[in-house]
Amino acid sequence: MPDRWQTYALEFKGGLITNVSPLQHGINAPGSARILRNYEPSIEGGYRSVQGYDKYASDVVPAYGTPLVHGNGQSGTSLIIGNIFKLPIVGDVVSLDGGAVAGAAQTGTTLNVDGLDVAPSANDTFTIAGDTTVYTVSAATALVGTASTLTITPAIVTAPADNAVLSFRYTIATGGVSFSSVNKRATLTLNQTMVVNPSDQDAVSFPTAAGLILGVSSFESFVVAARNSDIFKSSGSGWTKINTPNYGSVLVNGAAQTGTSLVVDGITGTPQIGDTFTIAGVDLIYTLTATPTVTSGSATFAINPALNSSPADNAAITMLTTDRSGMAKHRFAQFNYNSTDHLVGVDSVNVPFVYDGNTFTALDGIPTDGIGASHVANFKNQLFFGKGSTLLFTAPFTFDDFSAASGGGVINVGNEISGLIIFREQLIIFSERTIFRLVGNTIGDFQLQPITLDTGCVETDTIQEIGGDVIYLGPDGIRSLSATDRVGDFSLAVVSKVIQNNITNFVNRNTSFSSVVIRPKSQYRLLGYNANFSSDSAQGIIASQTSEAMQFAELRGFKAYVASSNLNADIETIVFANDSGYVYQMESGNSLDGQDIYSTFATPHIPINDPRIRKTIYRLVLYTDPQGSFFSEINLLFDFDEAGIIQPTPFVFDNTAASNAPTFYGIGIFGTSTYGGTLQRIFESQTLGSGYVVSLQFRSNSTNPPHSLDSATLEYGTYGRR
Repeated sequence: MPDRWQTYALEFKGGLITNVSPLQHGINAPGSARILRNYEPSIEGGYRSVQGYDKYASDVVPAYGTPLVHGNGQSGTSLIIGNIFKLPIVGDVVSLDGGAVAGAAQTGTTLNVDGLDVAPSANDTFTIAGDTTVYTVSAATALVGTASTLTITPAIVTAPADNAVLSFRYTIATGGVSFSSVNKRATLTLNQTMVVNPSDQDAVSFPTAAGLILGVSSFESFVVAARNSDIFKSSGSGWTKINTPNYGSVLVNGAAQTGTSLVVDGITGTPQIGDTFTIAGVDLIYTLTATPTVTSGSATFAINPALNSSPADNAAITMLTTDRSGMAKHRFAQFNYNSTDHLVGVDSVNVPFVYDGNTFTALDGIPTDGIGASHVANFKNQLFFGKGSTLLFTAPFTFDDFSAASGGGVINVGNEISGLIIFREQLIIFSERTIFRLVGNTIGDFQLQPITLDTGCVETDTIQEIGGDVIYLGPDGIRSLSATDRVGDFSLAVVSKVIQNNITNFVNRNTSFSSVVIRPKSQYRLLGYNANFSSDSAQGIIASQTSEAMQFAELRGFKAYVASSNLNADIETIVFANDSGYVYQMESGNSLDGQDIYSTFATPHIPINDPRIRKTIYRLVLYTDPQGSFFSEINLLFDFDEAGIIQPTPFVFDNTAASNAPTFYGIGIFGTSTYGGTLQRIFESQTLGSGYVVSLQFRSNSTNPPHSLDSATLEYGTYGRR
C-alpha cells in the first residue's frame, strides 16, 4: 500500500544544464532545465517565455539602392537603368510608377485607370499608392486614349483616391541582365511589356528582392542598414539612402561642353571614381570614370556616357551615390566630439564612413592602413580602426585627421584583430589567440599590454559588455573577461561549461554569428546564421546574468546575420537582419513576425527523494505570472522517458477557458464579455502516473503575451521498496 501523500516543491531556477548525467542532474539541480527553448531565465525568478519580433519597417531595405531610368523613349520589354551598383538577378521584380486611378469611390474587382501607353495584359500586376495589396489583372479593355478598365483580383476593399498613382510590376527574364560595374548601369529584359513608357530619371524599385543585409545599427531615433552597395536609414517607415556624397554646390563651369569630360566648379570635397550624378536640364545618369584633381574648387570630370546634350553654364550637378561596391559585413561605433552624435562604419572593403544624421562623409583621405578596416571603436575621444594586425587611430576629437603631428598614429598588435571593445577606460583588442589592452590617453602615453597570449575571440561579432563583464565566444565556449580586485588584473573564465555540448553543436552548425545585449534583462544573446536554415530552424543562445550565476537557454526562430542594440533616451532598440531583405525589431510583439512562438521547458528527471522507490503523482500545482492569455500543454514523463514506459496523457492549463475568465483586449465581444477581471496565475490538475523519476515538460505554441513559469508542487505517494 502507498504511504500518505507528500508535497514536493520545485522552484524553477538554474537555466539549461546539459553537461551532467540525467540522474545527477535531477538530484543536484531539480529546478534547472534539460530543455529550455524560447524560455529565458528571468532576473525576477523562474523562466519567462521570450518576446517576439516584428518588422522594423514594412518595406524591404532596397536591394539595389536608388536606380533611375537611363534615357527617354524606352518602351516594350527592354529597360536601361543607371545609378545601380549591384548586378540584378533574373526573376527580380521591377516596379515603375505610371498611370493613375481614374475616378473616386471605386471598389470591387473593376478599376478604371488612365495615363497608360499600353493596355495591361492578363497576369500583369500592380499596386496602388496608399495600398500595399498587389493586384493581378485578369482582363483589360482596349485603350481609349490612355484609359482602360481593368478586371482585377483580389477585390479592392478600401476605395483609392482619384488620381492615386499605379506602380506596375515586371520580372526580369532569363538571360535578361547586362550590367556594367564600371559605369553603374544595367540593361534589363522584362517578361512583360511596360504598360507606361518611363521618362528619363524616373525612379526604379525592386520591392521584393531578398538577399543579405550586411549591417544594422540602432542610432539615435532611427536604424541604419547596409545592403549590397548602399546604406539606408529608417525611423520605422520606408528607407532613405544616406550614402549620397556632399561635395558642396557643384555647378557646370562653362557652356557648350560636349563629349566625355565636364568642367565644374563649386566643389568643396574630392569626388571619387564610381560616383554618380545628374545634370540639370540634361538627360541620362553620369558616372565618374576617374577620381578628378580638385584645384581651388574646380575640376574636370571624366564621365560615362558622353553628354546627351550641352548643359547650360552654372547648371546644377546633383550627386546621387558614392560608390561602396563590394562591401562586406559592417561594424559600427558612435561618438560625439562636437555636440553632435555621429555614427562611424567600416565594411572590410571600402574606406570608413561617418554619418551625423544628415551628412554622409566617406573618409577618402584615410591612410592605406585604414582602407578596408574591419573594426572600429571610439576610445579616449579618438577613432581606432582595426585592419589585419594594424590599429590606426585619429588625432583627439577628430574623425578625419590621422597625422602624427596632431596625435594620430598606428600600432601593430602582432596578430590579426578579431574585435575591439572599450572596457573600464581601456581598449580591449582581441585576436583569435591573444587579448591585449591599450591604456593611456594620447599617442604620448599609449601602452599596449597583454592580458593573455593563450586564448582569444574566434568570432568577431560576439563581443559585448554586460553587467560589468565582457562576454565573447572563445575557442572553448562563451567566455567572460572581468576585472579583479587587483589593479590591472583580469579574470578569464569559460562560463558556458554547463551547456558545452549545446555550444559545440551551435558553433558547428552555423557559419556566421552576431550578438546583442538586452539591458533591462541583464541578458546576452548569441545569434547564429546559416543560409541553409529556415528562420524556424535558426539557432541562438541566451545567457542571463542573475544574482547567482550566468544561466542559459536556447533560442529558435531568430535568424540573424547582423544585429544591434542601442539605448537612446532611455529607450532600447534591438534590431537584426538576415537574407529576407527586412530589418526586424526584437522584444516587439508576441510572435515571430506573425508566426507562433514555440516554447518548451523540461525539468530534469527528478527522483524527488529516493531514486529507487516508486512514486505515484496525484496532483500538479503550477505557479505562473502570465501577462495575458496563457496556454500550455504539460506532460509528466516517467523513468527517463525510455522505450516501453507508458506515459500519462498530456493535459492543458489555460487561463481563458474558465467561465469567469477575464476577457483580453482584441478578443472580447462588446456587451457579452466581462472586462477588469483578475488573471488566473495558479493552475491545478489531477494527475495519474508512477515511476522512480519524473520530468515535467511544458510546451506552448502561440502568439500569446509572455508568461513566466515560477514554480510547481507535486503531490505524491510512495510505495515501499520492493
